[in-house]
Amino acid sequence: MRRSTKLAAVLSAGILSVALAACGSSDSEGSAAEDTTSPSAETSESTGAATSDIKVGMAYDIGGRGDQSFNDMAASGLDQAKSEFGIETQESEASDGEDDAAKVERLTQLAEAGYNPIIAVGFAYDAAVAEVAPQYADIDFAIIDDVPADADGNPIDNVTSLVFAEEQGSFLVGAAAALKSESGHIGFVGGVNTPLIQKFQAGYEAGAEAVNPDITVDVQYLTEPPDYTGFSDPSKGKTAAEGMYDDGADVVYHAAGGSGSGVFEAAAAAGAYAIGVDADQYLTADASVQPYILTSMQKRVDVAVYDFIKSVVDGSPKTGTVTYDLAAGGVGYATSGGLVDDIATQLDDYKQQIIDGTIEVPTTPES
Repeated sequence: MRRSTKLAAVLSAGILSVALAACGSSDSEGSAAEDTTSPSAETSESTGAATSDIKVGMAYDIGGRGDQSFNDMAASGLDQAKSEFGIETQESEASDGEDDAAKVERLTQLAEAGYNPIIAVGFAYDAAVAEVAPQYADIDFAIIDDVPADADGNPIDNVTSLVFAEEQGSFLVGAAAALKSESGHIGFVGGVNTPLIQKFQAGYEAGAEAVNPDITVDVQYLTEPPDYTGFSDPSKGKTAAEGMYDDGADVVYHAAGGSGSGVFEAAAAAGAYAIGVDADQYLTADASVQPYILTSMQKRVDVAVYDFIKSVVDGSPKTGTVTYDLAAGGVGYATSGGLVDDIATQLDDYKQQIIDGTIEVPTTPES
């Protein structure tokens, strides 16, 4: 495999808190399937036909509902639980540029208002959950995409970590990219260069190389921490993808949150393919770009959120670290639009090999 790696030059000095991305279920550790109660102005409270006295607090990352990706998947799981169980919910989202103190305040106010469980959407809440959860030992907390620890480095008893095998789903869309590429040249756009997003890159490259060992993969991260604008800047995503298409790539996969809409625009302009992430983005994209969305790597945050709430409603809250992988249906690839129908048999064969352990997908890029 040949690979070129670049980093966008525009970096910001501000510290933003954003999470991507963006499942199946399991009850065991390991593989599985304006309101005074919140410091954020973007807060809402909703109550269905109450059949449960459980009050669920949801703390979104930047973008909240409507991001058509990671946060929306979490919201979908919350909505399903609310509809089925009649729970009361309180939702709040992070603001641009806020620090950990603001997240601590958000979680604390939800706890003080009697919400239990409280779900933090994204790794940006790691420090806040680690600080707040031990102070409210009777409240069940969950966090997506991270495993917080106490001051001694030990797991926190009342925190459930909902994590995913993003590399496995990314392997499948990498294979799809290589199978569909006519140029033998594809690309990857990562929102922010973090270990989490590197899992997407590693799986994508491994899947592409499994199909074509000589394939060229361009890699570009939009920003480096502590600048997290790479998850929320479509213009940066579009510019990065345009450069890849201009250089000869004919498929580009993004793991860049809200910046991914710019990748779709670039694909449409180039008459090439793009690959979405977290949700089945074909279903929510503008009709003008749908013909260019080859597939999406689905990360079922909705199922993880629903499963966790259900476990609380049932009186046996999930605990520890729960991993949502291919075997559990926690990650996978989307088929909307029909563009991968002709290669589905090959992709499903790779999927089974991963589940069987014949293929072990890396979680970090080769270099």
